[in-house]
Amino acid sequence: MKIALAQIDYHIGNFLENTTNIVLQIKRAQMEGADLIVFSELSVCGYPPLDLLERKDFIEKCNNEIHKIARICKDTAAIIGAPTINPNAKGKLLFNSAYFLYEGEVKAVIHKTLLPTYDIFDEYRYFEPNSEFHVVEFKGKKIALTICEDLWDDQPVESEFARRRLYMLNPMDELIKQHPDFIVNIAASPYSHMRSKIKKSIFIEKAKKYNLPVIYVNQVGAQTQLIFEGGSMAIDKTGGIIEQLKYFSNDFKIVNLDKLVKEKTTAVFEEPDRIKMVHDALITGIKGYFKKMGFYKAVVGLSGGIDSAVTVVLAVRALGAENVHALLMPSQYSSDHSISDSIDLANNLQMKFDIIDIQKSFDTQKEALSQIFNGQKEDITEENLQSRIRAVLLMAFSNKFGHILLNTSNKSEAAVGYGTLYGDMSGGLSVLGDVYKTDVYELAKFINRKTEILPVNIIEKPPSAELKPNQKDSDSLPEYEILDKILFEFIEKQKSPDEIIGFDSDLVTDIIRKVNMNEYKRFQTPPILRISSKAFGGGRRIPLVAKY
Repeated sequence: MKIALAQIDYHIGNFLENTTNIVLQIKRAQMEGADLIVFSELSVCGYPPLDLLERKDFIEKCNNEIHKIARICKDTAAIIGAPTINPNAKGKLLFNSAYFLYEGEVKAVIHKTLLPTYDIFDEYRYFEPNSEFHVVEFKGKKIALTICEDLWDDQPVESEFARRRLYMLNPMDELIKQHPDFIVNIAASPYSHMRSKIKKSIFIEKAKKYNLPVIYVNQVGAQTQLIFEGGSMAIDKTGGIIEQLKYFSNDFKIVNLDKLVKEKTTAVFEEPDRIKMVHDALITGIKGYFKKMGFYKAVVGLSGGIDSAVTVVLAVRALGAENVHALLMPSQYSSDHSISDSIDLANNLQMKFDIIDIQKSFDTQKEALSQIFNGQKEDITEENLQSRIRAVLLMAFSNKFGHILLNTSNKSEAAVGYGTLYGDMSGGLSVLGDVYKTDVYELAKFINRKTEILPVNIIEKPPSAELKPNQKDSDSLPEYEILDKILFEFIEKQKSPDEIIGFDSDLVTDIIRKVNMNEYKRFQTPPILRISSKAFGGGRRIPLVAKY
């Protein structure tokens, strides 16, 4: 049996585009002699559709598209993900389902059993869990058809508090009783730079445990803040990876089931460098957001600092230099290097830029406030004025020319509130909001690995907001190597202050206090491209008014 793996970038709710791409892949599979083609979870509508699932017309369109696609599946069968209506009067209205299409009709529908309800996932909000287990029979073979989490029942949980199995039930333990010949897992599993190896190991271990080949097809591309790396695989029954599809790209491969059953692979698929994966993920995120929102051009405030420099490089690689514009907005506190480094970077990238001196605007606003502020010393208020002036100018450029403002704040700054609300925290998309400062430096080194794109001075100089004389980030924050380690323990691992050891306890307490008190700021930031297992945004739900 020849099985095609179709790894596609879907667009949520774009039924015409999704169905067109699915049909093209089915026809390709037919031409290349495949018996079966496998697509990813909720592929008809795109994942995650969120509250669109509450719309009757949306579900009807999903159903209509499935039957259109079924008519194409005559000689080649297809496994396609889509929501289905739960006929039972009790329980949630929908199932998250996998359709088996063959001979022009729907032959079987399998429902997802394990519904993730953690981090960015909220599937139990919409779907009823499956409680009946059936294999799909096709051409003399029995298929254990599973949907994403159904094969990940014993995945490790990163929270120190919740180190346990998430589910009471193991769907494959039920399906194995029916003696399947191979496992298919259709998924929409978002990228996380800390979980790539774990994800791969899950499928390898399942193949070994059940002594069955595993076909895994994952979604690729980006949906708002979520990035999907693809990396679909065919694994033989010994746990050897026979075939792996590309990361962050549409791809198509055909594998022979006999090879997965009889032969032990000698192929080697090395895990790419972590920072390269982060780099490629962020570019995918920018591309996906702009394409699917119908945007084409971006504007970035280029300060001479490493965050804006890395952001503008990623934007140029995602959108093209002709579609990215930079504004340099120096004040009296900006160093000469900040201006010259930004100009050199823009020239290296062959992109357009303009320089707008904000000193006159800054002086005008201080004069306007002078009577109200009479007798008050200059403080962070005046620093924030500069940041907000720059945001006003960037948004004016955005409005006039239709460029989307890219936010350049990193995760370290966002975590402790080291940013100005309605100033440098503004934007239509946050590119680095889930990237700690130490990894921003690693990205810069990766960008410069072959030739100097980022001026070396941008990487080597001490980071500074340049909002007052001789200012450095270290005036307000510990060194980023220390700060990021503490933040990781608190945010990703969810440890309490007492559990975060190896650091000064007063420092740990102060950092956590800053994280907690700035939740309201992060609540108002743009969508953040997610590359970790615990990004700020929908996957981290902290009460704004909590006192804990």
